[in-house]
Amino acid sequence: MEAIDELSHWLITEGRLSDDPDKIVSHFCDGLIAAGVPLWRVNIGQRYANPLLIAWGVVWTPEATESYDVTHARMLTDGYIGSSFEYINDNRKPLHKSLRNLDPATDHSSYIEYAEQGGTDYYATLLFYGDGSMHGCTFATQAEDGFTPEHLTQIEMVLPALSCAMEPITMRRSTQSLLRTYLGRGPSEAVWNGTIIRGERTTLEAVVMFTDLRGFTALSDSATEADLFDALNGYFDAVVQSVEELKGDVLKFMGDGILSVFTISKPEERDFQCQQAVRAAQRALAGLAELNKTRETMHKPALEIGIGLNSGQVSYGNIGSPARLDFTVLGGAVNVASRIEGLTKTTGHPVLATKAVAQTCPGIFATCGLQDVRGLKDPIELFYLSDFAETSE
Repeated sequence: MEAIDELSHWLITEGRLSDDPDKIVSHFCDGLIAAGVPLWRVNIGQRYANPLLIAWGVVWTPEATESYDVTHARMLTDGYIGSSFEYINDNRKPLHKSLRNLDPATDHSSYIEYAEQGGTDYYATLLFYGDGSMHGCTFATQAEDGFTPEHLTQIEMVLPALSCAMEPITMRRSTQSLLRTYLGRGPSEAVWNGTIIRGERTTLEAVVMFTDLRGFTALSDSATEADLFDALNGYFDAVVQSVEELKGDVLKFMGDGILSVFTISKPEERDFQCQQAVRAAQRALAGLAELNKTRETMHKPALEIGIGLNSGQVSYGNIGSPARLDFTVLGGAVNVASRIEGLTKTTGHPVLATKAVAQTCPGIFATCGLQDVRGLKDPIELFYLSDFAETSE
């Protein structure tokens, strides 16, 4: 058992300090092979604490090591239902299965696929972490005699050490993915890197995009709760996807309002980030148009939105009480974006921008004259989007 002891020691020392799951899994598999376990294919699956992704993992073969993600939707398909992962999760015990003489009518497609590729034996078992979560791993071999009881004992002996190496990575990934989901990419990185003190803030330049759903109050009064959530999710999808595709950050949902920013790291990025925000607005309108086509077939009312665009100085930071903080962006540029969005109701234009943004996209904005903006002493000139076709890069 010297090889197993050496492998376990590496996993709980150097492996535990590594942030490279591919390296850990490769070393784990190489170590088992050195101990005499005839591995052909290994899958180390890790569960996410994330509302968008349910799992990630690493697949090892002698030729390569690759990572993958699993969505919640995947768990409802035949890829998971009836699989070894479903079995070990439901029964909380290992599964040892021969890949010979399989029945396509009853055996899961993954077993059939492995057998067709020369697999002879299969083993699935669990990793247990300190938070009580369970994670699955599977092993397949092409050895003529399959896995012997000694092989399975060797695998089980080293699994606690593998858990020591993989658990810190899984916890970090879950935390980081949750932060990204609820705070957006930029703010999540700031919080992860230690910007967590109340009152701590960073001042920078950014393009602010404020979006609001028209007629939300009337929709709330007339629609069922299910229809209201369906409408909000469709609207959020159209806007959020548009912003994130163009590398912006969605910072906050405020009822039916969405606050997004495109940060300007250096002066030469300013025009480009303004153009990215404009393109995001165009994509959001196009996405909403597609959503409304679907809603029309379902005899549901069309959704309309207003978008305000402005650029200027903003402050990222933590506000709140000592026991409850919110990471947000504040500043005059944010207030103006929100208030000119409100003017889309009276001007009749779905997208309004200040001159600072509009002048970076010549030919697609037209002036709607001086407008009184609440909170500003003097009227300012605003511009409406006259060309809804997306601008070229």
